[in-house]
Amino acid sequence: MHLPLQALSLSVLLALPATVRAVFQDEVGHIDYHHELLGVPQRETTFFHRPRTTEKASLLYTLSDLGVLGAVNPSNGAVVWRQLIAGNVTDGGGFLRAAEDQTWLAGAYGSSVSSWDALTGRNVWSLSLNGVIKDLEVMEITERGKDVLTLHQENGATVARRIHGTDGHVVWEHKEVNKDVPLQVSASLEKVFVVTLHGSLLSYDVKVIVLDTLTGKKLDEIPLGTKGDVHRPEDVMFVGANSAAPIVAWTDNAMTKLSVNVLGLKSKQEFPLSADTVDVEIHAPHTIQSSPHFLVHSRTKAGSRADVFHIDLKSNAITKAYELPLLQGASAFSTSSSGANVYFTRVTDDEVIVTSSTSHGILGRWSLKVGAEKLGALHGVSEVIKKSGDSYAVRTVVVTDSDDWIQVVNGELAWTRLEGLSGAVAATWAEIPESEDLARTLEAEAHSNPWSAYVHRVNRHINDLQYLPNYLQSIPKRLLSSIIGSETTQPTGELTRDNFGFNKLVILATKRGKLYGLDAGNHGKIVWSKNTNETPSGKYWDVKAIHADNAKGLVTVRGSEGQFIIVKSDTGKTIESMPSSLFPPIDGAVVVDSDVGPWLLPIERDGKLADVQLGWAPTQTVVTRTSEDEIQGFKYMKNGEVASPVQIWSFAPLAGQQIVNIATRPQHDPIASIGRVLGDRTVKYKYLNPNTIVVAAIDNKASIFSTYLLDTVSGEVLASSSYEGVDPNKDISCTISENWFLCTYYGQYQLRDSQPQNLKGYQAVISDLYESEVANDRGPLGDAANFSSLDPVDFPTGPALPSVVSKTFILSGPISSLAVTQTRQGIAIRQLLAYMPESHSIIGIPRTLLEPRRPVGRDPTPAEQEEGLMRYAPAIELDPRMTVTHSRDVLGVREILAAPAVLESTCLVFAYGVDVFGSRVAPSLAFDLLGKGFNKVTLVATVVALFLGVLGLGPMVRKKQINMRWHAPM
Repeated sequence: MHLPLQALSLSVLLALPATVRAVFQDEVGHIDYHHELLGVPQRETTFFHRPRTTEKASLLYTLSDLGVLGAVNPSNGAVVWRQLIAGNVTDGGGFLRAAEDQTWLAGAYGSSVSSWDALTGRNVWSLSLNGVIKDLEVMEITERGKDVLTLHQENGATVARRIHGTDGHVVWEHKEVNKDVPLQVSASLEKVFVVTLHGSLLSYDVKVIVLDTLTGKKLDEIPLGTKGDVHRPEDVMFVGANSAAPIVAWTDNAMTKLSVNVLGLKSKQEFPLSADTVDVEIHAPHTIQSSPHFLVHSRTKAGSRADVFHIDLKSNAITKAYELPLLQGASAFSTSSSGANVYFTRVTDDEVIVTSSTSHGILGRWSLKVGAEKLGALHGVSEVIKKSGDSYAVRTVVVTDSDDWIQVVNGELAWTRLEGLSGAVAATWAEIPESEDLARTLEAEAHSNPWSAYVHRVNRHINDLQYLPNYLQSIPKRLLSSIIGSETTQPTGELTRDNFGFNKLVILATKRGKLYGLDAGNHGKIVWSKNTNETPSGKYWDVKAIHADNAKGLVTVRGSEGQFIIVKSDTGKTIESMPSSLFPPIDGAVVVDSDVGPWLLPIERDGKLADVQLGWAPTQTVVTRTSEDEIQGFKYMKNGEVASPVQIWSFAPLAGQQIVNIATRPQHDPIASIGRVLGDRTVKYKYLNPNTIVVAAIDNKASIFSTYLLDTVSGEVLASSSYEGVDPNKDISCTISENWFLCTYYGQYQLRDSQPQNLKGYQAVISDLYESEVANDRGPLGDAANFSSLDPVDFPTGPALPSVVSKTFILSGPISSLAVTQTRQGIAIRQLLAYMPESHSIIGIPRTLLEPRRPVGRDPTPAEQEEGLMRYAPAIELDPRMTVTHSRDVLGVREILAAPAVLESTCLVFAYGVDVFGSRVAPSLAFDLLGKGFNKVTLVATVVALFLGVLGLGPMVRKKQINMRWHAPM
């Protein structure tokens, strides 16, 4: 593409409407809400740490299961800072370690190692290496400070590296060319231990490679002879990081014994486990000043118990010190240390218990006061502080089975972070259901004869008179609220609809198999939550579709393994559920209309459709996508007692291209005007075809990006275009609404200058569709009331191809997760909603700014100015004033949902991903709603003053008129 070399002109800035001010400062926290989340913390990457050695205060650090590295203030649970360690959302894993008495953290994911400032979260250094990182530890004692040890698995080799802790350069590297499976790395004062698995699957030997800390030279290789016990890497449950826990431990397959080896020795010690043990965890301190004591947590079918062991560093003997009793229910253990003292904290459903590692005596015990529900702690971290005398204080932060992150201080609940909301994979808007009695009554009236319905309605209204006293009592309060300008949609704690349509439900599904019901009218408050239990063990919930049936008050969620669940939208009560494996896996699902109403039709793998009952047969064409990147259209036909899908058309992009995005119209896409009135009072009629989709495909070798506008009834290509120099590794997003569609990509463009320049940048191409290139022309169809997409194109009354007007704009940054605002009647102008991943914000770009009819190379004529057209300038600066999220840091948005309110001016916005964000936007300003700044008191006072003035002046005027009559000349 060719663009003239010109900057964003001042006229463009001046012509931007006031709607670019997406959110005013006084509206923040009033019309929007934000759940600032991290993800569910992982056990091995969560800890307390002092970011500055001169201060006693510590922060809580975690690397979550979504790959979010963050710091939390323990005093109130607020996020201090956070970063995506891999640049995007992950599926767990990664490593995070803190260096004692240092101001930095070390983290790793994939093949990259990074260091972060513990107080500010700024990246200190990053290093990208070959292979996959299997472990990361901090060398606490070195000749010049503290360094980082990493263990990598490369092609046919195990590589250990020592990295300078301050500047990030590699000090030394040791490479073992073999087929071993690297597990973990540990360090002592003089040696580095690399623990690997030697052998083959189901028959491994644990092997320890001993390296010199200064040079990385191999000193020894110690096989531990574990064949028969270790069948997979997960069987080796613990490797100590330093001299505070210089051991490697594993269990046999039957969970009958625990084997422990002191690193550097060839022998091992075995300890029996309880007969009904189902899981074992080992907890040990991480600071080198701590005593070498560790705790073995054994989970049984009945409850949990623990054994505490001591290590004699001189004789390398391991002895059992004492045991903690078996308690019913779940328990979570954590370790904390102060100097050489090591403390173990036990959190059950009823209490918090602190013991010392030297004795079984209880140092502190507090009853839990966290509400009626059981805590259900899975794992946690703690800090124990010794106060005066023999009294202690403890704060412990635990992850619960509901995926909440809770801090308990001396048994009292301090704060709760709703981390279960993070990692959302699907969401939908749902209306708050009407009363069931009213719904049944209205349905009965609709199916009865007119006279019976009339009598029934009169009786219903008479019965409603019992609510008249309460209504009359509420009038003064409502009147006073209206006068003083208080919020008319103030949340009441109950799920009720409001007159403005702001109170709606959002049903959210997460990758961990959880469902949430959020009240969008009450700042995103959780109304209900539940574990669906439809996710296969060990797998994430891959939700393919979610649909809310507002008429019935039900929500259906379908997963990729064929499982589905139907719940009530207001309570979360399960109506029907089906686990995986009973139905075939699916690639997706689509909402279709049928005689029984709308429902989710599953699309099986490779775009196949199954037979359905006649009453459930879709009335419209169903479009699917095959594994070979082919788009197919199916129509359901009667086949005996069932309806079977029949393929009626297919489409495939050009050879070498693969489909990267498909954009479909939103279910609610009203058209307020069938044409656009031009400045000279002529009309360009919009091409309004509800059966259209946009298919985006790219040729990776040629770097050519193509868009295809398809008619889903006939499969006809209505319009297509191609763009060269597009980067296939960058995100490509498309959206379609009304008579236009837009796509964004990262590609090359050429400046039209005396010396042509080829540059690359983020671009957005928008296309308007009209029935004809000429104004006041409806094209070949003329004023025909009906048309068929199945008629041939060359038939005189057949559907003609639309007239396409396109423009390309250069954006100042990337945008993704595109959506378009929706209003009740479609009268308000539309905004393009998009997520900006670099600034972690959501922006609303006015449709007038993306107008493809803007004149090129000249100023607009008076008639064009009357239309609101500006001179075309290729560069669009994503102005912060267009930001819907204001100054909020919204992380990892996966999708943006828009829904209309009852007010025509207002659109509800909901975004989910890592964070959850909701707000209201008014693309054409709030023309049907008084703002908070409207002074109703002054208005009422003025009216009252005028009324009193009229009453007071009335007698005076009448008296004057009478006197004038008496003095009138005779």
